[in-house]
Formats: sequence, C-alpha cells, structure tokens
Amino acid sequence: MSNIILHNGYAMPQLGLGVYKAEDGKSAIDSVLWALEAGYRHIDTAMIYKNEKSVGDAIKSSSVDRKDIFLTTKLWNDDIRAKKAKEAFYKSLELLSTDYVDLYLLHWPAKSFEDSWTVLEELYKEGLIKAIGVSNFNKCHFDSLEKTATIVPMVNQIETHPYFQNQELIDYCLSKKIEITAWSPIGGSWKDANVLEDKNIESIAKKHNKTIAQIIIRWHIDRNLVVIPKSVRKERIIQNFNIFDFKLDSEDMKVMKSLDKNRRFGPDPENFDF
Repeated sequence: MSNIILHNGYAMPQLGLGVYKAEDGKSAIDSVLWALEAGYRHIDTAMIYKNEKSVGDAIKSSSVDRKDIFLTTKLWNDDIRAKKAKEAFYKSLELLSTDYVDLYLLHWPAKSFEDSWTVLEELYKEGLIKAIGVSNFNKCHFDSLEKTATIVPMVNQIETHPYFQNQELIDYCLSKKIEITAWSPIGGSWKDANVLEDKNIESIAKKHNKTIAQIIIRWHIDRNLVVIPKSVRKERIIQNFNIFDFKLDSEDMKVMKSLDKNRRFGPDPENFDF
C-alpha cells in the first residue's frame, strides 16, 4: 500500500474502499471486513450513505486496530445549509463508534459552506479530526473559501475517470497542496457510463494480464491520486486491491490520457439541486 502525505504531514492510504450504496447492515459490514482482510486501510463513507453505523461495527469487530485505519466521512448538504456542522459531526462519531475521524469533508459546496468550514477548522484544532477537506469543489468554490478560511483544505474529492479526467482542476488543487481523491473512479453506474467496455483500456489490460478495472485504478495511482472504488462483492473488492504488482508505462499513460471526453457523469458542482 502506498500513501499520500497531506500538507499537514498526515498519511492517507492511496487506495480505499468506497461504501456508497452499500446497504446498512450485513452488506456494508461484510464489505468493510472483506476489504480490511484484503489489506485495505482506508474506508470512505458519508452521513448521506446511511451506513456509518455498519462501517463502525465492522471496524470494531475487525482484527485491525482502529489507529491503523484511515476513516473518512462527510458533512451532508442539509446540515451545511442549516449550519449544524458540529451536531452532524458528533452524530457521525456516535454512529461510527469512534472518538475521531481521519478525514472529514464538506460533501458539496452547499450554501453557507464557508461557515461549516470554520467549524471543521475548530474540530481539527481540537484533535477530533486528523485532516479536513472538501468534496466536489471547483476553483470558484476555493476562491470563496479563501476569504474566510485559515486552513487550506487537505483534500478535494472529485469525479475523475478516463472519460472525465478533470485534469485542470486536479492541477490547480495540487498546486495548492490539496490532494485529490477520485470518486466514480472507473465511471460508476451512471447511465451510459461504459468506461469498462473501452477497447483501448482492454488492450492495456491484456498486455498486463489485468482487468480493465484494475488498469483504471492503477492509472489513478500512477497519477498520484487517492482512489476509492466501491463494491459489495468480495471477489471484486480483493481484485481491486491487487494493483500494486505492476505499473503502467509511458505508452499506457499516453493512451489513457487520449481517452478524455470531458464528459461528466455525476452532478455538476456548480448546478446541483440536493
């Protein structure tokens, strides 16, 4: 496992398990346990996923020490707008059965996100959060945040995959020492998201004797991003982790770069209605 070192010196495992759409209960618990058994040390959840309790239960029952697990959760938009960041954070702590989280993110740039960021800074200074960041922020949102923030976000979690590489935003964030986590890293389950059927990536996969998904995950790793593929299938969770025994060469990276269609599958951070 490789790590990304955040600008406060905290280490963030580069590969994690995302649990978006993992149903609360056995499905989410099993997914996290399988991931930890396979070697994952980074779990990414959110209040709105409604499975924080299961994530916490899995971590408690696992043989891996809590201190060795990088746990991310997120502040949902309703709580951002209602200026209830602190209450929401403590509720997440309770559900996760932990006394700190490794990374806490503003999930979307909802109205009043600047006020919520101030609360995150306070919780970070109290040691209840080891690193703070944002999700789905574009440059305009960072411009707004800069007016009041005293701490630069350590992470921005964004949509990026071969068909929407989002490189301009990535380059901007990295220039500010804001690390990137890729959500929907292999295209997700969005309508017409057929990244896993791409013949160019299939050729690279055959060359390395890997799956198309493994090639895409490795591509994110080789771009120096954090990547959190999601799955509730044990075989796929293990398979997604087995990407540290090879690297893409310069020709592979050139082919991957050529696939960018600048096509966003998920919601637009500057025009969302939830």
